[in-house]
Amino acid sequence: MQQSGAGGGRGCALLPLLGVLLFQADAHVRGYVGEKIKLKCTFRSTSSITDKLTIDWTYRPPSSSRTESIFHYQSFQYPTTAGTFRDRISWAGDVYRGDASISISNPTLKDNGTFSCAVKNPPDVHHNIPVTELTVTERGFGIMLSSVALLSVLVFVPSAVVVVLLLVRMGRKSAGLKKRNKSGYKKSSIEVSDDTDQEEADDCMARLCVRCAECLDSDYEETY
Repeated sequence: MQQSGAGGGRGCALLPLLGVLLFQADAHVRGYVGEKIKLKCTFRSTSSITDKLTIDWTYRPPSSSRTESIFHYQSFQYPTTAGTFRDRISWAGDVYRGDASISISNPTLKDNGTFSCAVKNPPDVHHNIPVTELTVTERGFGIMLSSVALLSVLVFVPSAVVVVLLLVRMGRKSAGLKKRNKSGYKKSSIEVSDDTDQEEADDCMARLCVRCAECLDSDYEETY
């Protein structure tokens, strides 16, 4: 019994020597066709980083149980040289800062699926292997518009419409003035302020308004 107790004591004493390796990764990542995507994976280890540390990234297509090794690290980087990710996986991490991230160049819709990041740093024991669901889509026209471009559209388009309307109105007014000048009619100051509809009034009504205005002006001057 005593020996059993001693053995149990030694077993308990060994537990603190076993470190824990913790992972963290983005559960969901959205990317766009042709634009580089970074898959983040970070870890914390209670042991010092040595050349025994290994990192393995795997990929599993949607609705499939088949996994594919796409990246391996142990002192050096070993991206896959076969399969759909050939020459498209690059190292984007720093093991001494607890970063095991990778990047995917020229992603396509076929890259959708589940990515797993596994880090081993003996003698630490890892408790979980995080997975990241990647969704690659086409970038639409509305998304391509930057906030600056969108603001420009909202501000300058209405302004341009107003300017065009003013130019059209000024052109019509100028055409009316030229037409009347050719007929030998001199327009009064009151008629200049009239709108296009008043300019198109018949000559008799225009002359009557001018005469009335002149009468009012003369009466006003005589009063003072």
